[in-house]
Amino acid sequence: MHIAKSLSMLAGSAGLVSGAAFHSPSVRVYGEPVTMSKPYPNTTIAGLTVIDTPIVRLAQEFTRNHSTEAVFKHQMRAWLFGSLIIAGNETLKNSVDLEIQAVSALLHDLGWDLTPNSPVTSLDHRFEVDGAIAARKFLDQYGDENWDERRKQLVWDAIALHTTRTIAYYKEYEVQVTSMGISVDYDGLRTGITNETFQQVITEYPNFDLKSATNDTFTAICAYKPAQTYDNQLQPWGERYVANYTTAGNLRIDTIFKNL
Repeated sequence: MHIAKSLSMLAGSAGLVSGAAFHSPSVRVYGEPVTMSKPYPNTTIAGLTVIDTPIVRLAQEFTRNHSTEAVFKHQMRAWLFGSLIIAGNETLKNSVDLEIQAVSALLHDLGWDLTPNSPVTSLDHRFEVDGAIAARKFLDQYGDENWDERRKQLVWDAIALHTTRTIAYYKEYEVQVTSMGISVDYDGLRTGITNETFQQVITEYPNFDLKSATNDTFTAICAYKPAQTYDNQLQPWGERYVANYTTAGNLRIDTIFKNL
């Protein structure tokens, strides 16, 4: 299905589990959330029940249009793993806005788009921020009236902070779960995900190419916008794989010592 067809559908739509590390966020003050605590539109993917709304379907299509096959599959797995984490925790089932988690996970790596002159990336932002900005524009263009400023901001935060776990894990539940679902693709099982459900997901969306896709993308970003990779997780890729890449004089410690 192409974006135009998806848009026509959109226009016609009106106690923590032991071992889980979720931190209570601030009180909600935004648009009506879609949670697992009441009936919601759903479909089955990889044997799992997940939310199925026009904006979620459109997000899948949008990310496919701006991703390689490997990156598209990674974002699908991140969504599904996050859904499993939510389903395995009563607090999260009653609290997490499923549309926010789905859209955040599905669009979280738009900043990996290496297409020349891509409309979703820049030279002067970290890839996480590129993704957050692109997702916000996507929601501004395609989101319905329930996508108020607060819900859009949560998507922005979830994407911008997804690699910064020391902050993301203390934000709102949607931000926490987005980051945690993504981490499963790299770090393995979390509470709510069994060996069986993990295998279901990677059978539907195989992960054999995730390592090379991550390595190639991070190396490329370090090469074409090195200033956006110092002092964050991409720095080791620049140091290891990119000729003439140097952090000398470019780290925060250098700036502080120079100016004080």
